[in-house]
Amino acid sequence: MKRRQFIVGLGSAAAWPLAARAQQPMLPVIGFVSGGSADALAAYVAAFRKGLGEAGYVDGRNVTVEYHWLEGQYDRLPALMADLVRRRVAVIATPALTRAAIAAKAATTTIPIVFGVPEDPVKLGLVASLPRPGGNATGFNLFNTEVNAKRLQLLYRLAPKAVRVAVLVNPANATAAETTLREVQEGARIIGLQIQVLNASTSREIDAAFATLTRDRPDALFVAPDAFFGSRRVQIATLAARERIAAAYGDRDSVAAGGLMSYGTDGADMVRQVGVYTGNILNGAKPADLPVQQSTRFVFAINLQTARALGIEVPEALLATANEVIQ
Repeated sequence: MKRRQFIVGLGSAAAWPLAARAQQPMLPVIGFVSGGSADALAAYVAAFRKGLGEAGYVDGRNVTVEYHWLEGQYDRLPALMADLVRRRVAVIATPALTRAAIAAKAATTTIPIVFGVPEDPVKLGLVASLPRPGGNATGFNLFNTEVNAKRLQLLYRLAPKAVRVAVLVNPANATAAETTLREVQEGARIIGLQIQVLNASTSREIDAAFATLTRDRPDALFVAPDAFFGSRRVQIATLAARERIAAAYGDRDSVAAGGLMSYGTDGADMVRQVGVYTGNILNGAKPADLPVQQSTRFVFAINLQTARALGIEVPEALLATANEVIQ
């Protein structure tokens, strides 16, 4: 009898950990959506995790982060957002991708959304106002209107003889492309530059755009800020070097890859703040009560090695204003 009781008790003891594990609550899931690729945006992942950590969350310990990398395939967004909503993820994070933020907002009015967008989020319909978002979305505005004009001015200072500037945009990211073109054209009008538009949504189309550039020979190149272009930064910088054309980018990583110069929002810091807001929401904060923040940190980077290869002498006054100079 004692032996039988022991065996039954042993079986119950063995089953207890399984039952306990089955009763443990599932970790909250964050759907992190980016238009680029995982390898190109590893620094953004680290920044997002850092922000989550500041709010008390560690991926795999008390939260699960699902990373969704579109690699320029923006047409996947409706199905992706529908799946995240169907599975009732805790938060959808869309740093630096307007189209993803819009798709998320269209898919749900209840699941919290934390965005990073270069356009006015009020005009995009993401929030009611910056101080009082009033719905299920909040995040960060990247000030791209001022940034695009400033980037074009800096490019012109490096290539003061330029008359025609090619602007490379991604038509698959339509909202961002239209905004960039509008702002660059206005900036070009003030300076007195002519604009030529080049479109590319795939790696092959980037090659085709540079084939057009080779034929038409513009004086400089303005690469629109776009997550897909960021994931193809080495390809674009290599082609620009081959064509010996002065090019401006929105992110400093493109300069590290061999691009001439960049000016834009400190992307890693913005993604960190998206992580902080995401953690705050997991802690009980409501998006409606978290004011939309506006980026205040900007990075101006110059690659002197590329400048020398292009025969560009960077003015000392311009060097003095750079946050980062790559030798």
